[in-house]
Amino acid sequence: MQMLREFWHYFAESRGAVIGLVVFVLLVVVALLAPVIAPHAPNQQYRDALLTPPFWSEGGNAAFILGTDAVGRDILSRLMHGARFSLFIGVVVVSIALTGGILIGLIAGYFRGWVDSVIMRVMDIILAFPSLLLALVLVAILGPGLTNAMIAIALVLQPHFARLTRAAVMSEINREYVISARVAGAGHLRLMFVTILPNCLAPLIVQATLSFSTAILDAAALGFLGMGAQPPTPEWGTMLAEAREFILRAWWVVTFPGLAILITVLAINLVGDGLRDALDPKLKRS
Repeated sequence: MQMLREFWHYFAESRGAVIGLVVFVLLVVVALLAPVIAPHAPNQQYRDALLTPPFWSEGGNAAFILGTDAVGRDILSRLMHGARFSLFIGVVVVSIALTGGILIGLIAGYFRGWVDSVIMRVMDIILAFPSLLLALVLVAILGPGLTNAMIAIALVLQPHFARLTRAAVMSEINREYVISARVAGAGHLRLMFVTILPNCLAPLIVQATLSFSTAILDAAALGFLGMGAQPPTPEWGTMLAEAREFILRAWWVVTFPGLAILITVLAINLVGDGLRDALDPKLKRS
């Protein structure tokens, strides 16, 4: 309990982090309750309301608060359901990248030598490519679709976790508590996963938070390029791709999905900054 109080004390010192956390919690609530609170079904088409502007604009309709798209689908409802896809993408991508990165980083940092050299050179090769370009290549090989896009993004993000885990393991492996555990007869697996790993989690949690927003951005970019979620899926990047040709005469079909991505990513990044300040002793303010 004392640790939680101390964590919240340092986290709450950043007003932006608190605001980001509130926005993120609201996003989670909207995503979970989307089927209940959304005014319309996400793919329901109203042929008498094509490209209807938001209700406050001239020609708007109160039944469609943020307007409709080119085939008469309610934008607000699609944004609410799109939040579910964005959160799902973030959770799956970060889970895959975090798990794989921790395993690779632990092995490299613990065994060192040629094992470390081989693993890190492979990670360096992956990092040498622009992340979005590499994700595009992987999706082109695997085939377009949301599942393949998530796998590609996770593979691209994995080296960041591997390098961070390796650095943390190398800084901890010669500490007294690790030497004591080794002298007491602890095996390699116990030393890696029980003794060392728990003391390396703080920077990994921060990296996972920031990678969450990166995953959402990359998935939206792939969707915009037609390589991610496919229509009529109400994913924000796909919504932007469908709205490109109407950007000059129907500003709302592009603006609101773009704002949803902007606000979500900004909120998650603010939370990540707050977590870094709260979990890193060197950055804790007195």
